[in-house]
Amino acid sequence: QVQLVESGGGLVQPGGSLRLSCAASGSGESIHIMGWYRQAPGKQRELVATMTTASSTNYADSVKGRFTISRDNAKNTVYLHMISLKPEDTAVYYCYARQWTTDYWGQGTQVTVSS
Repeated sequence: QVQLVESGGGLVQPGGSLRLSCAASGSGESIHIMGWYRQAPGKQRELVATMTTASSTNYADSVKGRFTISRDNAKNTVYLHMISLKPEDTAVYYCYARQWTTDYWGQGTQVTVSS
């Protein structure tokens, strides 16, 4: 079993920056994919960015060029550095991990972009 704990969410003004962190614990097995999804009010959960252990990345078009995902494999921690934030980025951000065929989700952290 893998537990995912997110941190770093909060309130930020448009154009501002935040860094989200997610630490995975509870398993010695390799976590093949880690990443982030988000869910805005009234919308479905959507992919933000993912990263494999080999550092292959995948970004949603809406965040490409503004968000950067990084991963510390030794610490089983994934980060999401967000810059040039827009009100449309407001959502609950969920950490995601895939270990072989099993998916895990964090509890979510709120990101609010507003003046």
